[in-house]
Amino acid sequence: MLGLGHRVHLSVLIVLGAALAAYALPVADPGVEAMKARVSLAGIGDRPHLCVQIAEHQLAEADKFYAAADVDQAQTKLTDVVAYSELARDYSIQSHKYQKQTEIAVRVMTRKLTEVLHVLAHDDQAPVREAITRLQRVRDDLLAAMFKKGTK
Repeated sequence: MLGLGHRVHLSVLIVLGAALAAYALPVADPGVEAMKARVSLAGIGDRPHLCVQIAEHQLAEADKFYAAADVDQAQTKLTDVVAYSELARDYSIQSHKYQKQTEIAVRVMTRKLTEVLHVLAHDDQAPVREAITRLQRVRDDLLAAMFKKGTK
Protein backbone atom coordinates (compact mmCIF):
# COMPACT_ATOMS: atom_id res chain seq x y z
CA MET A 1 0.00 0.00 0.00
CA LEU A 2 1.37 3.39 -0.95
CA GLY A 3 1.41 6.18 1.61
CA LEU A 4 -0.32 9.46 1.00
CA GLY A 5 2.95 11.18 0.07
CA HIS A 6 3.77 8.51 -2.52
CA ARG A 7 0.31 8.74 -4.05
CA VAL A 8 0.59 12.51 -4.37
CA HIS A 9 3.99 12.19 -6.03
CA LEU A 10 2.67 9.50 -8.34
CA SER A 11 -0.34 11.66 -9.23
CA VAL A 12 1.90 14.64 -9.95
CA LEU A 13 4.13 12.49 -12.16
CA ILE A 14 1.15 11.15 -14.08
CA VAL A 15 -0.25 14.64 -14.64
CA LEU A 16 3.14 15.97 -15.73
CA GLY A 17 3.64 13.00 -18.04
CA ALA A 18 0.24 13.53 -19.63
CA ALA A 19 0.93 17.25 -20.06
CA LEU A 20 4.30 16.56 -21.69
CA ALA A 21 2.77 13.95 -23.98
CA ALA A 22 0.03 16.36 -25.06
CA TYR A 23 2.58 19.12 -25.64
CA ALA A 24 4.74 16.83 -27.79
CA LEU A 25 1.88 15.90 -30.12
CA PRO A 26 1.97 17.76 -33.42
CA VAL A 27 -0.80 20.24 -34.07
CA ALA A 28 -3.24 18.48 -36.35
CA ASP A 29 -4.34 20.06 -39.59
CA PRO A 30 -8.02 20.75 -39.79
CA GLY A 31 -9.81 17.70 -41.02
CA VAL A 32 -10.92 17.51 -44.61
CA GLU A 33 -14.55 17.65 -43.54
CA ALA A 34 -13.90 20.88 -41.66
CA MET A 35 -12.17 22.32 -44.73
CA LYS A 36 -15.13 21.30 -46.89
CA ALA A 37 -17.48 23.08 -44.49
CA ARG A 38 -15.30 26.21 -44.61
CA VAL A 39 -15.60 26.42 -48.41
CA SER A 40 -19.25 27.49 -48.30
CA LEU A 41 -18.55 29.97 -45.50
CA ALA A 42 -15.49 31.55 -47.12
CA GLY A 43 -15.56 34.56 -49.36
CA ILE A 44 -15.45 33.90 -53.10
CA GLY A 45 -11.80 34.98 -53.29
CA ASP A 46 -10.72 32.51 -50.59
CA ARG A 47 -12.55 29.51 -52.01
CA PRO A 48 -10.07 28.56 -54.77
CA HIS A 49 -7.25 28.16 -52.25
CA LEU A 50 -9.41 26.07 -49.91
CA CYS A 51 -10.59 23.85 -52.75
CA VAL A 52 -7.01 23.27 -53.89
CA GLN A 53 -6.01 22.33 -50.34
CA ILE A 54 -8.84 19.80 -50.17
CA ALA A 55 -7.94 18.34 -53.58
CA GLU A 56 -4.27 18.02 -52.60
CA HIS A 57 -5.16 16.39 -49.29
CA GLN A 58 -7.50 13.93 -50.97
CA LEU A 59 -4.86 13.13 -53.59
CA ALA A 60 -2.38 12.26 -50.84
CA GLU A 61 -5.02 10.02 -49.27
CA ALA A 62 -5.84 8.39 -52.61
CA ASP A 63 -2.15 7.73 -53.17
CA LYS A 64 -1.96 5.98 -49.78
CA PHE A 65 -4.99 3.85 -50.61
CA TYR A 66 -3.61 2.92 -54.03
CA ALA A 67 -0.31 1.95 -52.39
CA ALA A 68 -2.25 -0.26 -49.97
CA ALA A 69 -4.17 -1.80 -52.89
CA ASP A 70 -7.48 -0.42 -51.56
CA VAL A 71 -8.75 0.71 -54.94
CA ASP A 72 -12.34 1.41 -53.83
CA GLN A 73 -11.28 3.84 -51.10
CA ALA A 74 -8.74 5.43 -53.45
CA GLN A 75 -11.39 6.05 -56.08
CA THR A 76 -13.62 7.73 -53.51
CA LYS A 77 -10.78 10.13 -52.71
CA LEU A 78 -10.04 10.54 -56.42
CA THR A 79 -13.62 11.73 -56.97
CA ASP A 80 -13.00 14.51 -54.43
CA VAL A 81 -9.71 15.42 -56.12
CA VAL A 82 -11.49 16.06 -59.40
CA ALA A 83 -14.57 17.72 -57.89
CA TYR A 84 -12.60 20.15 -55.74
CA SER A 85 -10.14 20.91 -58.54
CA GLU A 86 -13.08 21.82 -60.75
CA LEU A 87 -14.56 23.96 -57.97
CA ALA A 88 -11.18 25.67 -57.50
CA ARG A 89 -11.14 26.43 -61.23
CA ASP A 90 -14.67 27.83 -61.16
CA TYR A 91 -14.10 30.01 -58.08
CA SER A 92 -10.73 31.14 -59.37
CA ILE A 93 -12.09 32.25 -62.73
CA GLN A 94 -15.12 33.85 -61.10
CA SER A 95 -13.07 35.83 -58.56
CA HIS A 96 -10.01 36.40 -60.77
CA LYS A 97 -7.86 35.22 -57.85
CA TYR A 98 -5.42 32.33 -57.48
CA GLN A 99 -5.68 31.41 -61.16
CA LYS A 100 -1.95 30.87 -61.60
CA GLN A 101 -1.57 29.07 -58.26
CA THR A 102 -4.56 26.86 -59.02
CA GLU A 103 -3.21 25.97 -62.46
CA ILE A 104 0.18 25.07 -60.98
CA ALA A 105 -1.39 22.95 -58.24
CA VAL A 106 -3.57 21.10 -60.75
CA ARG A 107 -0.53 20.51 -62.98
CA VAL A 108 1.33 18.97 -60.02
CA MET A 109 -1.68 16.79 -59.17
CA THR A 110 -1.91 15.65 -62.79
CA ARG A 111 1.75 14.61 -62.71
CA LYS A 112 1.21 12.70 -59.48
CA LEU A 113 -1.78 10.87 -60.95
CA THR A 114 0.30 10.00 -64.02
CA GLU A 115 2.86 8.42 -61.70
CA VAL A 116 0.11 6.51 -59.90
CA LEU A 117 -1.29 5.36 -63.24
CA HIS A 118 1.98 3.64 -64.15
CA VAL A 119 1.95 1.42 -61.06
CA LEU A 120 -1.70 0.36 -61.22
CA ALA A 121 -3.01 -2.81 -62.75
CA HIS A 122 -4.61 -2.27 -66.15
CA ASP A 123 -8.11 -2.94 -64.79
CA ASP A 124 -7.73 -0.17 -62.17
CA GLN A 125 -6.44 2.53 -64.54
CA ALA A 126 -9.67 3.80 -66.13
CA PRO A 127 -10.80 6.08 -63.25
CA VAL A 128 -7.31 7.55 -62.97
CA ARG A 129 -7.17 8.20 -66.72
CA GLU A 130 -10.55 9.92 -66.52
CA ALA A 131 -9.36 12.04 -63.58
CA ILE A 132 -6.23 13.05 -65.50
CA THR A 133 -8.36 14.05 -68.50
CA ARG A 134 -10.65 16.16 -66.34
CA LEU A 135 -7.73 17.81 -64.54
CA GLN A 136 -6.15 18.65 -67.89
CA ARG A 137 -9.44 20.28 -68.88
CA VAL A 138 -9.32 22.29 -65.63
CA ARG A 139 -5.82 23.49 -66.54
CA ASP A 140 -6.88 24.38 -70.07
CA ASP A 141 -9.80 26.42 -68.75
CA LEU A 142 -7.56 28.27 -66.31
CA LEU A 143 -4.96 28.99 -68.97
CA ALA A 144 -7.66 30.23 -71.34
CA ALA A 145 -8.99 32.55 -68.64
CA MET A 146 -5.54 33.90 -67.86
CA PHE A 147 -4.42 34.36 -71.46
CA LYS A 148 -7.43 35.49 -73.42
CA LYS A 149 -6.86 35.65 -77.16
CA GLY A 150 -7.02 39.05 -78.79
CA THR A 151 -6.45 41.12 -75.64
CA LYS A 152 -3.18 42.90 -75.02
